[in-house]
Amino acid sequence: MPNWALKNCCKHDQVVFLITICVFTVVILLLWRTFILTPFKLITVFLHEASHAIACKLTCGQVEGIQVHANEGGVTQTRGGLYWLILPAGYLGSSFWGMALILASTNLLTARIAAGCFVLALFVVLFVAKNWTLRGLCIGFIIFLAVIWVLQEKTTVRILRYVILFIGVMNSLFSVYDIYDDLISRRVNSSDAEKFAEVCPCPCNGVGWGVIW
Repeated sequence: MPNWALKNCCKHDQVVFLITICVFTVVILLLWRTFILTPFKLITVFLHEASHAIACKLTCGQVEGIQVHANEGGVTQTRGGLYWLILPAGYLGSSFWGMALILASTNLLTARIAAGCFVLALFVVLFVAKNWTLRGLCIGFIIFLAVIWVLQEKTTVRILRYVILFIGVMNSLFSVYDIYDDLISRRVNSSDAEKFAEVCPCPCNGVGWGVIW
């Protein structure tokens, strides 16, 4: 019989996991306007732009450069590929990476794999970055994750899973905020959704596509 009452649905570890997500969400919202979160905001911008680049490569396009700016903006320069897949890949990709990192944080092995893949991605992007903000971000987070990894393996400070979870929650929140900030609170004509509305034959403006995404 289906357990519609959800009795005994959550074990201790699952409760701790859900509470930790709630705590991280509150902390992120409280510190949203502070400089403390700036590096993590920039890393979410990096994943947003990296998602554009991945969509471009998957649709046989060419990535000519990636930039992340200190004002939390970013640009991915592409040539070719399927534009109508590359444009939504930023917002949707950021949400996807947030989900993936949150799920990866539930297990130490998958957290290690996520951290390793993250470092590898940062290392690759280091060589295609077009500005020093992105280069510095890549170097800084490579060092940061390396230190966290060493602490995880060599000391009793075992926080790798929590760092991966925090970055995942940050990405999930930022992707929603980014759409709201670009399309609702202030209309940015150069936003991905506005550009998508220009190339898509459907009768839907940028705000509509932002809400759909």
